[in-house]
Amino acid sequence: MKFLNVEIPVKNLPELDQGFVPLGLFFKHYSMGATKPLCIAVERSGGQIGTWECKVYDTPEMAEADAYYVDRLVKFLLWSWGGFKVYICGDDKLAEGIKKAYSVGGSREFDKNFMEGVYEREFEVVALPYDQKPAAFQKTESVGRHTNGARIGFDAGGSDRKVSAVIDGETIYSEEVVWYPKVNTNPDYHYLGILAAMETAAAKILEKGRKVDGIGVSSAGVYIDNKCMVASLFLKVGKEDFDAKVKNIYTRAAEDLGRILGYEIPVVVANDGDVSALAGAMGLGENGIMGIAMGTSEAVGYVDGEGNICGWLNELAFAPVDGQPDAMEDEWSGDIGCGVKYFSQDGVNKLAPRAGIELDETEPPAKRLKVVQGLMAENDERAIKVYESIGVYLGHTMGLYAQFYDIHHVQMMGRVMSGRGGDIILETAARVMDEEYPDVKFRPEAPDEMTRRVGQSSAAASLPEVK
Repeated sequence: MKFLNVEIPVKNLPELDQGFVPLGLFFKHYSMGATKPLCIAVERSGGQIGTWECKVYDTPEMAEADAYYVDRLVKFLLWSWGGFKVYICGDDKLAEGIKKAYSVGGSREFDKNFMEGVYEREFEVVALPYDQKPAAFQKTESVGRHTNGARIGFDAGGSDRKVSAVIDGETIYSEEVVWYPKVNTNPDYHYLGILAAMETAAAKILEKGRKVDGIGVSSAGVYIDNKCMVASLFLKVGKEDFDAKVKNIYTRAAEDLGRILGYEIPVVVANDGDVSALAGAMGLGENGIMGIAMGTSEAVGYVDGEGNICGWLNELAFAPVDGQPDAMEDEWSGDIGCGVKYFSQDGVNKLAPRAGIELDETEPPAKRLKVVQGLMAENDERAIKVYESIGVYLGHTMGLYAQFYDIHHVQMMGRVMSGRGGDIILETAARVMDEEYPDVKFRPEAPDEMTRRVGQSSAAASLPEVK
């Protein structure tokens, strides 16, 4: 395939999406002929700076490819690392294009506003000469893996909430409850659901004659000091209610549970992607783990080779994976070709009609997913094509992620990975990687069925340190 004057040899395309342009292969083959050095740096809180060295062509015939490459690269790095300032070092023209995109009315205005909400700083794009590029500086921290005491682990997903009661490392109770957080405008709906789940798990702990020693929360979104800065779970909640009732929603629920029980309970809140990586690291007893939960969205987390969290956003749901010009648009960010439409129930619902499966568009996405899963349980050929196509997406995207992360294992979790469909995704992804990315050593894998669905809530229970 030829894309923006770059020849991309592709052996595997999704049967239900033949226009798919694997971004990882585009990056790789674009870079082969580029010669002009460029450095992209991203700054975030605490003076931390990530740097990415690359090259561009800087020729008239490759101008469009240069602009696209840098646009997609900046987008990927921002949603991987997070940050409020981007430095483009070595090409003022390309820097001006990025500055225009990340401005009011620009193509990446959503990204600009999101990062400003997370870091509470004005977003900037700065052009520098290549020889004045900033130095990289990154910090990591250990998190979780505490198993002593009686703990509650809560995992807030977009279509269901999960809670576990864990005593001295053993999960004694887990439950899933369907809820609809993304369509509710009243934050009391979310709060009451969270508190009810915590009360249920607390009751199971009390039945064992123990007190609740700590609460760990895994939740979609960005959390700083246990406060919710941005989260799609609360998409319909107005700003005033968000600031008053959502930013502290988990700590407030923990405080209220403590009041009911008569003692203070420590709580730690973490991004659900990081908790999925933590769950994988705990299950394997290894590090260098990427965890991916395919549910309402794509939740990604990463535990580095030392077993630490890097403090990155890892919100790869909004990072690009597909270069095709007519890729599906994410209704939240307004961008196209991003992971959320490939590795979530939206991905299944996108492909199902192309396979000839009729879905009721008035039903919530989770219910439409269940229809496809029901057909998969019957070995319906149409459902098989859906999951095989997602497997091709995943195989190519693992090759992309491997360019940016030092990965030893990828653990796949979430509702989309349940059942035989999840097995097909893994089998297909492994085959694609064997044929297209033989130099990448890992292959995506999955824990047992129960851990796929509720492992995050159990791992979340290990977050607080209990004395």
